[in-house]
Parts: sequence; C-alpha cells; structure tokens
Amino acid sequence: MRYVKVDQTELRQIKELYEGVMSHACHGLFFKEGSVIGVDMAEEALKDRPHYFERATNILKERGWIEGASFTDTEVVVQGSIEVAPSDIPTCHRLRGILREFYERFKGGRVKCTEEMCASTGHPECRFHIEEM
Repeated sequence: MRYVKVDQTELRQIKELYEGVMSHACHGLFFKEGSVIGVDMAEEALKDRPHYFERATNILKERGWIEGASFTDTEVVVQGSIEVAPSDIPTCHRLRGILREFYERFKGGRVKCTEEMCASTGHPECRFHIEEM
C-alpha cells in the first residue's frame, strides 16, 4: 500500500478553500473523510484486540495525525492533532471521523463522537466524547 503525505499547512489551506465555498457545511465532509481514512486503521488495530487502543494511538502517531492520545471507554484525549489551527470552534473534523471508526469497529455498533474541547480554541488538548447509540 502506498501513502501520500500532506502537511499541516496544506490541510489548513484545503480547509480554508472548502470553507470559502461551503462555509461550515464542509465540516461534515471532513468528518466523512476521516471515517473513510479510519476504516483501514481500525481494522489494523483489531489485529491486536487486547491492546487495541494502544495500537490505535501508535497508528495515529505513525501516520502523523496526533502526537499522543489516551483512550477510555467514553473519551479520547489527544495531544498535537494535525488539524489544530486557531479558531473559535473545534477544527478536528477528520480526526473525529477516524476516532468514530476506531470505536465502532471495537464495539461492533454505532457511536457518536463529539469534540468537546479543541486545542484550536485555546485548550491544551483536544477532548472527544464517545457515546454509544
């Protein structure tokens, strides 16, 4: 499998391009993008189910999405999301989609993933709430 590298500045410019055309409506597209990206990562982590969330953290770090994370049953705390950029609202839409995929694959059912705090808005880290549906 081949990978393509996109840096943080390029991701920010792409986000600004889409927001210029679609306003905040594009955030749902970014979330769905993250879901698509997250499928293979979650399947890879499932190969080591006893260490699933540790493996998920390593995969996300290896692929450059985060610098660190801690997972619980209902929350993910992330340090160094690549999607962080100064904003009045949370910006980690793709990461939210990826995290949802990790939890849905692990739990075997639908979950809702909400970014409750974001480093883009001045918090020291990003916090995602996971809720089973």
